[in-house]
Amino acid sequence: MALLGAALLAVATPIAVLAQTLPSQSAIASAHPLATQAGHEILAAGGNAFDAAVAVASALAVVEPAGSGLGGGGFFLLHRAKDGFQTMVDARETAPGAATATMYLDDEGKPIPRASIDGPLAAGIPGTPAALDHLAKKYGKLPLASSLAPATRLAEQGFATDDRFAMLAKWRLDALRASPAAAAIFLNNNDVPEPGHMLRQADLAQTLRALAGGAVHFYTGEIARRLVEGSRVAGGIWTLDDLAGYKIVEREPIRGKFGDINIVSVPPPSAGGIALVTMLNILDGYPWDELSETQRHHVLIEAMRRAYRDRTQYFGDPDFVKIPVERLTHPFYSDGLRNSIRMDRATPSAVLPGAPAVAQGQDTTHFSILDQEGNMVAATLSVNLPYGSGFVPPGTGVLLNNEMDDFSIKPGTPNAYGLVGHPANEIAPNKRPLSSMSPTLLMGPDRVGILGTPGGSRIITMVLLGALSFADGHNASDWVSRPRFHHQFLPDEVQFEADALSPELQGALQALGHQLKPSSRQYGNMQAVAWDLRSGAVTAASDPRGGGGAITKTHATK
Repeated sequence: MALLGAALLAVATPIAVLAQTLPSQSAIASAHPLATQAGHEILAAGGNAFDAAVAVASALAVVEPAGSGLGGGGFFLLHRAKDGFQTMVDARETAPGAATATMYLDDEGKPIPRASIDGPLAAGIPGTPAALDHLAKKYGKLPLASSLAPATRLAEQGFATDDRFAMLAKWRLDALRASPAAAAIFLNNNDVPEPGHMLRQADLAQTLRALAGGAVHFYTGEIARRLVEGSRVAGGIWTLDDLAGYKIVEREPIRGKFGDINIVSVPPPSAGGIALVTMLNILDGYPWDELSETQRHHVLIEAMRRAYRDRTQYFGDPDFVKIPVERLTHPFYSDGLRNSIRMDRATPSAVLPGAPAVAQGQDTTHFSILDQEGNMVAATLSVNLPYGSGFVPPGTGVLLNNEMDDFSIKPGTPNAYGLVGHPANEIAPNKRPLSSMSPTLLMGPDRVGILGTPGGSRIITMVLLGALSFADGHNASDWVSRPRFHHQFLPDEVQFEADALSPELQGALQALGHQLKPSSRQYGNMQAVAWDLRSGAVTAASDPRGGGGAITKTHATK
């Protein structure tokens, strides 16, 4: 963290030229080895990083259905090498047209248990299919059908499930059993399949073949009819107009500068980029080398607390609410936040301005790609909780998300991740729910990092810790394996992995007033790629907590 004392200013100009040396290899890190292989297959066929992103995302929909899929959405952060152009493709789900702010409340105004979590009523209109078509047509070299071919083959021929598949299916067993189509696909005799079970998805293969002709074949026509009829029979509110009206949005990334490192991250409707820059701006003002280990962890926790307070207070869909982006990312604003931090005492979340009157799952997926032209993709996709809503409309093979739970169901009421919402994120027709997904590019004078992770509300702090490891000169394997701790404003507690805080450090933090909550298991599944701009050397790393695949290969450019 030697760079923490360096200047940290907002920047607005993308980097046009990163280096005179091109990457020596292409690199892909994703949450499943078969998805990583699918991406490299497309690169070998002459595709670029954007074509490979289509291949990886669609393959993950087949082999990692707990984390993402055609029934979900997400964010694709792109860097195009030839001109330095950078953009964020917003494929976040939207609320159906019949959605209302009180749709998950009973007659007494109380949240209906699990109404925003299980079944088709919990599902927003998916954006991933539209994004795959958009990437292929606007940024790729290959036809969409070519890039979808590996996923279609995996769906039809099948793959062997693993321990993680079984663990997450067990967690969502009741929801999967409640949907006959989902149970027929993901369970074996209505129970959790043993690792090694061969999973074939004929309906999903047919849907992928239809999508290969363009997103119009998903959002209209026979597939759309099956999606709508299947969900409405089971209590959903989708309409054909909802699907036909879904649109991809390209948005300007959030940018910051940390020392000599340019930060490029995701804008709203994700809080990730702004929160990341805010936390780094806060940390900038401390003489890091003079702080003790306890003091360093204390100010990191306090920076997290304040950034997540802002997430609760200000963020929502930028097409519906005005978000003070420039103010929240300005160093002067963070100066004020830093001045509210006492070095001798933790700040109770309840005393921060704007705190609600009343007092978290982890699926999602991430992949990072670098091709030999220097194009980059950092993509975080989700169906929200593992296996999303647990519901599959018959005849589609498409597992629907439960991203409606990411809206504020009622001000002050926590969602499945313990995050508390405000009116800026209340439900409205065609609105996109707030997210924590944080695909990020780190661009220094001599190296580049591409990273992101699943992890629900913990995503942003995981990316923060990864960025700090990058700033300290550590390699990609260190970024993804670093022990993690997290504070999200409410609940007012520090969550931490078993090896993240020593017993002595725990005692010191508790003496300052921090409430500590050890995690019963490790969390996150970071995927990262590093590029040395001087030598051209490329490395890829997959989080040891997951079962992903990180591979570098040499592909002849075409």
